[in-house]
Amino acid sequence: MDDFSNLEAVSISFLRNKVMFTAFETEITIRPDDIDYNNHVHSTKYLDYVLAARFVQMRENYKMSMDEFVELGYNWFVSTIHIDYKRALVLEDKITVRTQIESVSGAQVKVLFRIVKQTTKKISAEGYFFYTMVDKSGKPVRIPQEIIERYSI
Repeated sequence: MDDFSNLEAVSISFLRNKVMFTAFETEITIRPDDIDYNNHVHSTKYLDYVLAARFVQMRENYKMSMDEFVELGYNWFVSTIHIDYKRALVLEDKITVRTQIESVSGAQVKVLFRIVKQTTKKISAEGYFFYTMVDKSGKPVRIPQEIIERYSI
């Protein structure tokens, strides 16, 4: 994936736009229920790893948990997912899920991700998610400036 393969280029792009978003990492261990008939992690589990990492990162890194979003009358829906699978993961592998906001536009935020096997330091998967902010009715709403500022760390 071109736009996450070179973090330096992404950082330069952010600097030109005067918006810098920090990359955060979350560690996960592959569990028995993640394994498919081919004896490696099922493709859908990669989605779970990114979603779980973002949930933790929202609470611990951005200091704005999903509960706080809900209290404000907002929620996030995944509107687009793109994954490039590179290498298989197997039972008890330890991985690092690295995510970074690439851009914020209107009601959407594009989040890049990379899943790295800790023992080899090789990429197992990388890609991006588009999340859409919605209100209580489920309709997309422009992401408020105060939320963008909290995520601009």
